[in-house]
Amino acid sequence: MTTYSTTYPTEAFGTITLASDGANIVGLWLPGQKYFAGTVNDAMIPDATLPVFAKACAWLDRYFAGGRPAIAEVSLAPQGSAFRQRVWEKLMQIPYGQTRTYGDIAAELAREDGVAKVAAQAVGGAVGHNPISIIIPCHRVVGARGSLTGYAGGIDKKVRLLAHEGVNMDGLFVPKTGTAL
Repeated sequence: MTTYSTTYPTEAFGTITLASDGANIVGLWLPGQKYFAGTVNDAMIPDATLPVFAKACAWLDRYFAGGRPAIAEVSLAPQGSAFRQRVWEKLMQIPYGQTRTYGDIAAELAREDGVAKVAAQAVGGAVGHNPISIIIPCHRVVGARGSLTGYAGGIDKKVRLLAHEGVNMDGLFVPKTGTAL
């Protein structure tokens, strides 16, 4: 698969990189993000002229201007296992300005599968490897008891995205130590 790229400059987050297969967005990464281009196997070919990039940049324009564009306005094709795909679908169901916990998502998956438990840590791994940040809103997932853990783009950016969406930050906190920072 040929992968194309373009960039989207922001004041708050620096230059965002977008990737496409020519028809769909397959990646959106913040500067310095963990797993940057982790689902892209070949070198990305710069091409800012793709219509899907115009749609994605217009989506980002509206989002950063305080709008609530629908995720479905941009054609997305994140690459990942069936489990990760299911988790990313759950992320897209979290309403703007709201949060869910890793445990909430794990419990929902367990109910759907008719099993006693799905590990919240497995959900965390899938959330952390989300290749289309912001549009697939992994920043809306928080740890148990309000811990702002695990955002591949950086906890500071997670806090800014949640604040941008008007999330009530009371009860949310940045952990002082831990492996999910």
